[in-house]
Amino acid sequence: MFMLMFGFILFIVVIGFSLSDRKELSMPEKFIGDSVGFVQQWFYVPAASIAGFFEDIGKLRTIYEENEYLRLTAAAYARDKIGYNFLQEENESLQKKLNFTEQQKKINNYNYRIAHVIAIDNNPYSKTLEINLGSLNGIKQNMAVTTIDGIIGIISQVRPNTATVMPITELDDKSPTSNAIAATILGKSDSFGMVTSYDDETQRLIMTRIAENDKMIVGDLVVTSGSDSVYPRGLVIGTVETKEEGNFGLTYTASIEMAANLNQLKEVFVVEVAASEDAGK
Repeated sequence: MFMLMFGFILFIVVIGFSLSDRKELSMPEKFIGDSVGFVQQWFYVPAASIAGFFEDIGKLRTIYEENEYLRLTAAAYARDKIGYNFLQEENESLQKKLNFTEQQKKINNYNYRIAHVIAIDNNPYSKTLEINLGSLNGIKQNMAVTTIDGIIGIISQVRPNTATVMPITELDDKSPTSNAIAATILGKSDSFGMVTSYDDETQRLIMTRIAENDKMIVGDLVVTSGSDSVYPRGLVIGTVETKEEGNFGLTYTASIEMAANLNQLKEVFVVEVAASEDAGK
């Protein structure tokens, strides 16, 4: 009983002492506070680390989902960009072709049938290319074929739905079946020559039978004259690169740089001459 009474009195004294207005803590309070703080840090730091670890895992999931979304968005943008560039290029190409045909119709009474190149045969002995138009589309043998830049050849074979084009790089003055091109200089109606062959080494067309007094000069634009039985007049062939005396010194020979690029053919034009002009020939 005595011990109980003593403990109760001590408890009241301690409470009174704790509630009193003091500037400093007592030594026991300081000791107990430091002890409790020391023990708490061993529990708080690991607990905070574990909580932060699970929080980071949650953030990683969110970052992964955001990354997947951005990746899909970037892929869709790249796909749409490619599609846009393709459509833009195709639109510009079609506009150029439309302008070309309209301008040519004003100059010459020709009808231009656009055709797609579906195959190219690079046989060194007989290079040809195939187009997706045939006799059912009004295509006939010996029709001239051109691009926006210049002439590339003639129709050599015709089938119902396709046709074969022999490029002008296959011209050979030694071949009896080769059709030489009667040519002139744009703006100089008195100039004349025959494009008879192609030099594989220099990759230039050879124009012969140029008169000694011909006013042709380097840089002139060479076009078809229409005086032969195959190629209609006014189609661009290329430009004069060199001019020199022929083998016998009576005429001149010129090398012609082709205007058209036969290595990048996708679409070509088959030239259909008007019935009246065709009949005249």
